[in-house]
Formats: sequence, structure tokens, C-alpha cells
Amino acid sequence: MMTRRNVLRLAGATGFITATGNFSQRKIKTGALQAALDDITAGSAVGALARVRGTEATSGVTMLGSDQAVHPDSRFRAGSITKPFIATVVLQLVGEGRLALDDVVRNRLPGLLPDGITVRHLLQHTSGLPNYTNSPAFGAVFSGPADLVRLRYRTWTPRELLGFVDGMPLRFEPGTDWWYANTNYVLLGLLIERVTGSAYATEIRRRILRPLGLRGTELPGTDPHLRGPHPHGYVPAPAPAPGPVDITVFNPSLAGAAGEIISTTADLNTFFRALVTGRLLRPAEQRELLTFRRGTPDYDYGLGLMTKLLPSGVRVWGHSGDFLDAYWTESWTTGDRSLTVATTPWSGPHPKIRIRSLLPSVFE
Repeated sequence: MMTRRNVLRLAGATGFITATGNFSQRKIKTGALQAALDDITAGSAVGALARVRGTEATSGVTMLGSDQAVHPDSRFRAGSITKPFIATVVLQLVGEGRLALDDVVRNRLPGLLPDGITVRHLLQHTSGLPNYTNSPAFGAVFSGPADLVRLRYRTWTPRELLGFVDGMPLRFEPGTDWWYANTNYVLLGLLIERVTGSAYATEIRRRILRPLGLRGTELPGTDPHLRGPHPHGYVPAPAPAPGPVDITVFNPSLAGAAGEIISTTADLNTFFRALVTGRLLRPAEQRELLTFRRGTPDYDYGLGLMTKLLPSGVRVWGHSGDFLDAYWTESWTTGDRSLTVATTPWSGPHPKIRIRSLLPSVFE
């Protein structure tokens, strides 16, 4: 049987690492970075790439059946890493006096959500709204990989995405608990458009991508293609056919403001460093951004930003991103040092397990 692990063995693995700056100061981190990526592609992913400041590493191949190594400047689908970009625009609007964190969102978007949910609740996943990608209605449409393939070119509107949770009750009263829900950020995308009169992608380009020079980052909208060097992502083939299905070409409107972004390791390092060090927000909104509450055992959550405390006491900030289980990305920073790892998962333990063990060697 052609399992994910068997396919990886047949694909083989290649990798390389380059470094700039003082090699004696980077040697241990360089070795740890390459070792982590090689571990990931040995049994968990087709390809992987990572960057820590002037050090970049890759492992594996861009596509199953190919011996082409992953390019260090590859572009990839970064999924929920879209959320910090959305949150940044919302917090900028707060700083400009065009929104307030305690504004009731229903007053701005009538008819789309229950009363009492504020901008802050959406940003911090404390709204109590159900997650549309985990809803029974979503599961009925996407019951397996065959549906992803069948609907890969379909365009979804934000209101269609919200329709997946129409009629579902709140999980809890707003502000009383925490539950990660992509629904929150679909609504924030609509809120940005209502306040500015522009698409959220336009505002992200104007306020973040151009000022920071993030030329490899894109909000593709309904465009299904990934251009430039990029690793391919895979999902299991529909039964009874064995093996993988290349799902790289996919209309990302299914994720929208919750997860459509395409980026590079260099761009994400630049973005999170700028965000955490206060280059994108005014001081009051910066404090709000970094005020976190308990999320999961693996991370806490600010306003669109994950954070975790490493065993040494070092706190890192960033976000992870999944796209259809075919791409997994994590980007973390302390403000003076940043790490981004992007992978195309396929078999075995999830890459996030190995990435978690890599963080101390980079930041401690």
C-alpha cells in the first residue's frame, strides 16, 4: 500500500544550508536547524525550509517524484499566519480612532452575529462563535479529500463561509472563555472593509507589505496558483486510489481573511520582528496586542498573536499556520531574533513536534 511514509522514502531527501555573518557564533544553531529539517523530511514532510536571520536551510524536495531541492526563497501557503496581518490592520484602525476594541461588532455588521461580541473578542478568540471549518455543515461539504479536489477552484464569499455556522449557538458567553475560531477573522475581514471602504487585502498591502518591503507576500484572493519557486502540498488520494493528490493549486477563498496568505521565510521574519518591536502600531495598541490570555497548553494568545514561554524563561511571539493539512508554517520572534519554518507535511509525526524541540536551540 502506498502510505505517506512510503512515498517519502521513494522521494528521497536533499538539503543545503547557507549562513552569513560570524560563523563561530552561528555554528551550533546552523547545525541544529539543518538537523531539525532533515528529521522532518525523513518521516513527516516532503519538503521543509527555515530561516534564522542570516542563516537559511532546506531539506527534502519540492515535489514528489522529483529530485529538485527546496529553494530557500520558496513561497508557500502560510494559512492562519494571515490572522496577525488582519489584526495589525484592525489595531491600526483603532489607533486612528476609526474603531474601538470594545465596539460591538453587530453595530458595524448588522445581521451577521449575535449582540455583545466586541472587536476585542474577535481578535482574541473569546467571542464564543463556533469555528466554521469544524462545523457539521462544513464537514458535510468537505467530507474527505475527494471534495477538496472536486471543489478546488470554487470561489467562496465571506458570507458563505459564515453560513456554515448559521443557526449554531455560541460555545460560551462572549469574553468568558477562549476558543480558536476561523469565523472570528472572516468577520474581521468584513469589518475592515466596512470601516475603510477597501478590501482587507488592499489595506494589508498598503499598510504592511509595501512599507516593510514584503515582496514575496501575497493575498491571492481567488487566484488558485502559487507562483515562483514553491514546494507542493499534498492530501491523501480519495479511496480506493492509493497515494497522494497534489493540492498546491487551490482557490484560497475557502480560508479568506482567516488563512489565505502566501509568503516566504524572510518576509515572515521581517513582519513579526516589526510587529513585536512596535514598528507597525502606536504604543497603546502595541500594549493591547501583547496582552495575552491562556489559550492551549502549547501557547497563549494576545490580539491575533500567539506567544509561548520556553523552558529557559524566554518568551517568543508569532503564529502558526495550516492550509488543508498540506502546508504547515510556524514563525516566532523575540524581537531581536526570529525563526520561520515552513513544511509540506505528508507522513508520521506532525512537523510541529520537531519544530517545538528546535525553538530552544534558536532562542535560548
